[in-house]
Amino acid sequence: MTEYRYSPSSVDNRPRVRTGKTARRMRSGVSLLAILASCVLGMVILGISFLWFQNDLRSSNGTAATHPKTQPHGPYSSHSSVVDSATIVKHKVTIHQPAGPPRVDIGLTSMHGEKLSVACSTCHTTREPNIANRSTVDLDEFHQGMSFAHGNLTCLACHNPKDYDTLHLADRTAVSFQEVMSLCSQCHGTQRRDYDHGAHGGMTGYWDLSRGPRVRNNCVDCHNPHQPKFPKMNPTFKPRDRFLESHNGEHHE
Repeated sequence: MTEYRYSPSSVDNRPRVRTGKTARRMRSGVSLLAILASCVLGMVILGISFLWFQNDLRSSNGTAATHPKTQPHGPYSSHSSVVDSATIVKHKVTIHQPAGPPRVDIGLTSMHGEKLSVACSTCHTTREPNIANRSTVDLDEFHQGMSFAHGNLTCLACHNPKDYDTLHLADRTAVSFQEVMSLCSQCHGTQRRDYDHGAHGGMTGYWDLSRGPRVRNNCVDCHNPHQPKFPKMNPTFKPRDRFLESHNGEHHE
């Protein structure tokens, strides 16, 4: 029987199967690499999706902030109407107000040629108010030439007899002359409703408050509080139509 002995020069070409701890380590390493690769790929996809979403959001909502037609222009161009792509700032609506209690021209001038005027309380504090006065005909000292036609109201229906430098509401609550619209609105509710909706009273500025501010008139800017009704007028000139006018005795049809 021939004995086989191993020598270094001999080569074993048979495939070796790794078992035990070595095989488990190799499988764990491959699994770990697969997990890391999946995480990296997921993060890349998530980043691309986020950038795509930001770009789409900026193009849809940011138009109002970048489009030249939505930017304020004109006399109020110094006011920025847009803070960012999602917030629109509403500009202020200002209503004219009287400067204060009216002053009466007494027909005299100062040594410098300036007209002299006095406040209502200067004279009305020297005498008791007469609630029977209903027209300028009943007056015996001042305001005889003033036109007064305001329904069936009397002077003291609006003027405060306790302080002629103020007005008063129907419940006798004193209000300043700057709050005259609150007084007018008590009887003229329909006009105040139309005013609040922009159909009554003049204004300047912007209808769109995101583009600029608006300035509105007060009741007494257009109406005389003592004679608020506008006079009736008939148009004196008809519209001009150049196609119906005669030229050298000829008419165009």
